[in-house]
Amino acid sequence: MKLALIGNCSYQALIDDFARVVWLCWPRFDSSPVFGALLDDEKGGVFSVEPARPGATSFQEYVPNTNILRTRFTSDRGEFEVVDFAPRFKQYERRYKPNMLVRRLRRLDGDPLVQVRCQPTYYYGRLRPDVQMASNHLEWRIPGQQLRLTTNVPLNYIMEERPFLLEDEAWIVMTWGEPLEAPLEETARSFLDRTRRYWERWVKHTALPGRFQKEVVRSALALKLHLYEDTGAITAATTTSLPEWHGSGRNWDYRFCWLRDAYFTLRALRRLGYFDEMEAFIGFLKNLASSHERLQPVYGISGEAEIQERVIEHLAGYRGHGPVRAGNDAYRQVQYDTYGEMVAAMAPFFLDFRFEEYRTSHSAALVKRLLHRISEVMHLPDAGIWEIRDDNRVHTFSLLFHWVGGSVAARIGEVLRDDELYQAATDVARRARQTIEEKCWYEEGGFYGDSTETQNPDAALLMMINLGYLRQGNPRAERHLRALESALRANGHLMHRYRHHDGIGDTHATFTVCGFWHVEAVARLGHVEEAEDIFQRMLSHGNHVGLFSEDIDPVTGQQLGNFPQTYSHVGIINAAFAISPLPIEVGDP
Repeated sequence: MKLALIGNCSYQALIDDFARVVWLCWPRFDSSPVFGALLDDEKGGVFSVEPARPGATSFQEYVPNTNILRTRFTSDRGEFEVVDFAPRFKQYERRYKPNMLVRRLRRLDGDPLVQVRCQPTYYYGRLRPDVQMASNHLEWRIPGQQLRLTTNVPLNYIMEERPFLLEDEAWIVMTWGEPLEAPLEETARSFLDRTRRYWERWVKHTALPGRFQKEVVRSALALKLHLYEDTGAITAATTTSLPEWHGSGRNWDYRFCWLRDAYFTLRALRRLGYFDEMEAFIGFLKNLASSHERLQPVYGISGEAEIQERVIEHLAGYRGHGPVRAGNDAYRQVQYDTYGEMVAAMAPFFLDFRFEEYRTSHSAALVKRLLHRISEVMHLPDAGIWEIRDDNRVHTFSLLFHWVGGSVAARIGEVLRDDELYQAATDVARRARQTIEEKCWYEEGGFYGDSTETQNPDAALLMMINLGYLRQGNPRAERHLRALESALRANGHLMHRYRHHDGIGDTHATFTVCGFWHVEAVARLGHVEEAEDIFQRMLSHGNHVGLFSEDIDPVTGQQLGNFPQTYSHVGIINAAFAISPLPIEVGDP
């Protein structure tokens, strides 16, 4: 997938390697696309800036240490570049993050002839609004909203899609809602400079491993763009309905907040030294817990409990592989691991002295509620991490996070000197471990099976090593790792989630993050050189700007599934730290 992500924590956009905006949802991550050619070339709309004549070549990269994208074109008439960004910077003690896409066109050499096409749509392609010309902008009317393009390019050239000579520099600003009412060139140039400096400062304060720093920085920047800052929700991916396997029908909408995914994302960001995101998400979690007795696995980005799944039948789908879905019925499922993950997500407020001021009676009460819920559901069946759609089971992964939740809550009890909490949490962790050891270990296969009732290999259980349940020296740790490798590995480095039937159909693609979980597990058991070799091979599947999707075709190595996937980039960060946990000082041998 030759796609690059830009955004500002209010919206996200995907731009292909020919500077076409193929995915942009406004006003929120989960809104209808304004430009959605990714899911239908004809009905999805278009916003392109490209050479007017065929035969040009392009090269695309990010401005280093930023989420600002640069696409450079070379044709027989010369060279020019398109810089795309979403403004984000500090202003009036707040983050300025408007629903605004800024595009700078700049001549580099020769006399390039450029063509701009802008045909927005809405309501998932059902509405193609008419364009109206004003004194210095174009406007498309969408009921209740205003979509405006402000530019110093002659408006008729854009309306008529007429090629024009790019003599120096041109600016195009697309806005949703509040339009740009300031001087165009001065404002856009200032926004570009301030956005660049914002991202450079953000990266400068990143804690990095000794190696693979470039890959970790790009992953961190991608994760940041999946934080919906208004509420603190963290989404699983930018897109909907990109199939796990062409023709499989496994096309899901990932533009929502899975509590599990959010926990793992926060864990990675905290490792990098970022805490604002954790504070925002805990606020989101507290609001959910205040209004919902039972936690769902997934919520809308403003905390909506119902995100009903529907098929958008008039859209063809990614490369013609439908269906296109909006919403996700996973919110109806029961996934009990969520409670342990939320205890772990809250842990820094109690275990990191820098957050003492955030320790409130409400926060402590929430930990106790979550722990009580773990105790209640300890032996109840659920759908598990992979959202199995046939019979529910008592999944080993859920038991693992019952153990995590109990272990972390026990540490919180110690800090708070709350003996009742400590004793209850210790009992939860003990019961979870006892069940795992007595009912999930498959001696003949040499690994922990996926549930107390079945003995299927499950790559999610590599997390038993990565979360410290199985440590180096535990006689079962090495057997478990190697047995999962034998059952689930493809091409020596890719990993399937599982191979058993899941109530939907057979799975063909490998799951990207499972490959990175594997790297981390190998490194944590002391095989660092082996882990590094696998990691390098996994990284080779990244696209031209270092982004990763949900799945990888084990035969072709092609990226599949929703893109970019937060899980995948979390996996990169954790694997890099497992291989190279500390920076190498200058002058060290």
